[in-house]
Amino acid sequence: MSTSTKPNVDDFTVPEKILLAAENLEKQGQSPFSAEMLIVASWQRFPSTFGLKGFAEKHPDSNKILSSIMGEKGLARRGWLVKMGQKLYALTRDGRNVIRRMMDQEEEAPTAGTVHRMNREHERFLKVLFDSSAVQKFEGNRKQDLSFADACRFWSVTENMKGEQLESRLEEMDKTLAEMDRILADVDSETSSGRVVTAGDIRVMTNIHRYMQDRFERHLNLLRKR
Repeated sequence: MSTSTKPNVDDFTVPEKILLAAENLEKQGQSPFSAEMLIVASWQRFPSTFGLKGFAEKHPDSNKILSSIMGEKGLARRGWLVKMGQKLYALTRDGRNVIRRMMDQEEEAPTAGTVHRMNREHERFLKVLFDSSAVQKFEGNRKQDLSFADACRFWSVTENMKGEQLESRLEEMDKTLAEMDRILADVDSETSSGRVVTAGDIRVMTNIHRYMQDRFERHLNLLRKR
């Protein structure tokens, strides 16, 4: 593509168009986004491509879009989207770079392949999360088996904590996850054991954190009242 000519989005492939819709959602602050949100966003931006045959202006063709997200050659398999939970997705750095190439923009500086060493505090923080029973149950598709005790180990809280201590701990977790997400948006990080951690990993942890806050809201409120 010539950098002097604006790309014609109608010439993009089906996966590329879905990727642009995902970028729109992210720009609106909706990340991670659900598969349903991406279906609607793709159809609204490209109704002639993603509309249901005979009803293109009224309904999206959900199957066409879902197969392009989750199929064997889908956006998740290509590494353009990262799965962050049950039908929840976020753009990856590779996905953003594909969009930049499509739009004739400069790609992110080639930090890809460069990995910086994670600091000890963040490494200790993540080790607790990665080793927790809550994460293991999520990864094993057993979130229905989650208990409040699993959540407490994930958050490093005890059931006899006072309200202020609990709030402080949960706020610190929000702050640390956001900080790590910001750092890893530009470059992957390696732990002392050699594990490479990406922004996608942090978003998965954030998603689990939020899910458990919602699921165990009643338990948390009881602790807050102490």
